Amino acid sequence: MKSTSSSGAGDSSGIAYFPLRLLSLPRPESPSSHEAAEEKEANPLLPIRSNGDPIANGHDEGSERAYEAHEKVLIAEDDADDDDGSSAPPFSWKKLWLFTGPGFLMSIGFLDPGNLEGDLQAGAIAGYSLLWLLLWATAMGLLIQMLSARLGVATGRHLAELCREEYPRWARLVLWFMAEVAMIGADIQEVIGSAIAIKILSRGMLPLWAGVLITAMDCFIFLFLENYGVRKLEAFFAILITTMASSFAWIFREAKPSETELLIGVLVPKLGSKTIREAVGVVGCVIMPHNVFLHSALVQSRKIDPNKKTHVREALRYYSIESTLALMVSFSINMFVTTVFAKGFYGTKEAENIGLENAGKFLQEKYGQGLFPILYIWGIGLLAAGQSSTITGTYAGQFIMGGFLNLPLKKWIRSLITRSFAIVPTIVVALFFDTSDSALDVLNQWLNVLQSVQIPFALIPLITLVSKEQVMGIFKIGRTTQMLTWVVAALLIVINGYLLLEFFSSEVEGLLLGSIFSAAVVVYATFVIYLILHGGDFSTELAASIRKRFWHVNNQFPPNL
Repeated sequence: MKSTSSSGAGDSSGIAYFPLRLLSLPRPESPSSHEAAEEKEANPLLPIRSNGDPIANGHDEGSERAYEAHEKVLIAEDDADDDDGSSAPPFSWKKLWLFTGPGFLMSIGFLDPGNLEGDLQAGAIAGYSLLWLLLWATAMGLLIQMLSARLGVATGRHLAELCREEYPRWARLVLWFMAEVAMIGADIQEVIGSAIAIKILSRGMLPLWAGVLITAMDCFIFLFLENYGVRKLEAFFAILITTMASSFAWIFREAKPSETELLIGVLVPKLGSKTIREAVGVVGCVIMPHNVFLHSALVQSRKIDPNKKTHVREALRYYSIESTLALMVSFSINMFVTTVFAKGFYGTKEAENIGLENAGKFLQEKYGQGLFPILYIWGIGLLAAGQSSTITGTYAGQFIMGGFLNLPLKKWIRSLITRSFAIVPTIVVALFFDTSDSALDVLNQWLNVLQSVQIPFALIPLITLVSKEQVMGIFKIGRTTQMLTWVVAALLIVINGYLLLEFFSSEVEGLLLGSIFSAAVVVYATFVIYLILHGGDFSTELAASIRKRFWHVNNQFPPNL
């Protein structure tokens, strides 16, 4: 039977409202409650709506799907009839190869032009001293992305879809709006990065706005490749990642950084008062809100039956290996960029002035005596980073729009809509900032702040959902993992909060702007608190404790009702 909650309507039967509803009296069991309990027990892995009803095959009828059945990569024939879930099948290199792809697409979010700019500025200003932080930030990112993959595999649905089921209409619309804003901010940086690379490779013949228009066409490349299947698309991204790695490794070799200083920088934590801003930038760039939504959808490109525990365990094992390998590659590329600029510009007068726009010129002046011009090698690597991240951004935009709004639109229409959201403001930006390196750097700071604001609106729903047995079944994360992920989330929110306060304290002046900013902070904090208290184990236990004390003190009802 088709559920109205799956269509995105505001029917309260499919929505989990604020958890303090637990303060109300328990309702008597209906005659069919035992039958419902038996059905849920018979399907412990089946995704469940907020009202407790299981969803057949992981999807409501007519709801948006990340991938149709014919688009998915076949891993193995469905022969596990006796599935006790006690252990996964033996490790297979062939299966690892078949599962390889989603993690590397996800890793591109760690390699976009905004991240590269953070890397080069950290190296130029802080030298090798923040490499340890880059390593641990990547590890935190891996933890978050593995939770996203776990959610997608165990439920057969992605984060945006589950948010549509979990939250009331007003809250999910706010979450969708915030996700789209984060997408636009990331896309502007990615498109501008590609446009800068095109300007470099064309020797300045193509201005920034022309590079933006050329980059805008990449959604058609995406649509063209998507028609040939998921594996072809993943192969294209593998070529772009290889191009990035080769380009920046070439520059790394030319720079010849100190191996001892590099090793000390990775292993020995060191943080000075003058490098706090760069440290915050390194951590803040790692978690991209749209990337969290993206990974939970990408893992569904493999044909996995979420109702079979063995299949789910096997998929989680291979995706964990693949994601770890992918982020090891991304860490290496980020390390190459950081160490090159640490070796060449740390302690120099140019360090404070280096940004994405002029980085190639500075590299050419410093290391331009080799066989090939370093400027163009940098341009090739930057172009690969920009193109790959803009295409994955288009991919993520499809899932976000389809999941939150459940719009019955064809993929190419959603791609055009997603691309249009970012291209129009990006062209305006390109025309306005084309002649000013410093103005472009200020713009990037604003865009980094914009994305920092959005981080809680992806992280908190993710942690809430993977902690709920009603959503995850037996694959909900344990208490220790919950505590660890909440600590990581709190750390990321505090770090980005510091960045926001520092930025706005220097930019916001006057009573009127200060009042508006203060009001916005209050609204923002209130919504974040609402998300934290909504529906998770923490909020449920808190509400139950309040209810017990209230009833006990007033002596109206037995505390165990």
